[in-house]
Amino acid sequence: MIQKTQTQKIKPPVVSIGIIGWVKANLFNGWFNSALTIVTFYLLWKIIPAFFRWAFIDSVWRTTGEACRDTGGACWSIVTENLRFILFGFFPYELQWRPLLAVLILFALLFFSRDRKYWKKLLGYAWIAGLFTMGLLMKGGLFGLVPVESTQWGGLPLTLLLSVFGLTAAYPLGVVLALGRQSKMRAIKLICIVYIELIRGVPLISLLFMASIIFPLFLPEGLTINKILRAQVAIILFTAAYIAEVVRGGLQGMSSGQYEAAESLGLNYFLTMRLVILPQALKIVIPPTVSILISAFKDTSLVVIIALYDLLKTTQTVLSNPEWMGFSKEVYLFVAILYFLGCFSMSNFSRKLEKELSRGD
Repeated sequence: MIQKTQTQKIKPPVVSIGIIGWVKANLFNGWFNSALTIVTFYLLWKIIPAFFRWAFIDSVWRTTGEACRDTGGACWSIVTENLRFILFGFFPYELQWRPLLAVLILFALLFFSRDRKYWKKLLGYAWIAGLFTMGLLMKGGLFGLVPVESTQWGGLPLTLLLSVFGLTAAYPLGVVLALGRQSKMRAIKLICIVYIELIRGVPLISLLFMASIIFPLFLPEGLTINKILRAQVAIILFTAAYIAEVVRGGLQGMSSGQYEAAESLGLNYFLTMRLVILPQALKIVIPPTVSILISAFKDTSLVVIIALYDLLKTTQTVLSNPEWMGFSKEVYLFVAILYFLGCFSMSNFSRKLEKELSRGD
């Protein structure tokens, strides 16, 4: 009897180098790396204790603007004393529970949407009901809710509405534009190419100005469109053009064998795209797509130039108050943290989704 032997690769033993070994291997493994590490630690030693003292030890939290000028630390009072205006703008003070509840509903929907196990019809119905409830809470006029004009909307709810609705609507539009640019029908392909190149050739600020100032000039007399809606459409059109180019890159990365396999199964164009091509192409372009969505989320702050009181505009309004002039570092740091949390959440979700799709979950 001949016994078959299989050769096995001998793996080298894992050596635990410890903290000191890791430091030597990664931070002091050459003269340049050692010098860079020393300089970095020196700067951190100079900056971090001073910042900690300024931000926490010598800071004040519940004082007037005049009292803040007598302290050497951070004046967080500008945030605590104006928090409701920064978050909700000119929304009637006694009704600010409504935008707060609308924001909480949106956070709840986003929280449950982050897990793919909840991606069922029930979640879709929840989004429809949630968006209707949010609009009702902000606008009012039904079920005994006092009507509130959209000109009084502002702060965090307006920023979230512009970003979430804008990104949600821009993504499918961008996919359609990408498919249109790849179309074999010349008329559709030409229209998509002209649209994408035209929108990508101008800054978002110009589109916002056109939507806010120029577009109303072409409307019939007596017809007006809400300013927030016009800004929302401009953001959607702008973001969709960039998403279209990213998705087009994913479509071009698909091998011809995928199309041939779908054709051999008798699938038409729409089924081929929906079941075979798009799931793979969109998976490939998750990282660049999320980068565009994060940029679009931050770009919603540009609506400040057309006098919409988003989170940045309400912050600037607080700083225009003589009592709080000179404390811009504190309030802008607070706003930056809010934007960072939003961007980090999207980035973290994209990494999680990419890992799940790579495992085939």
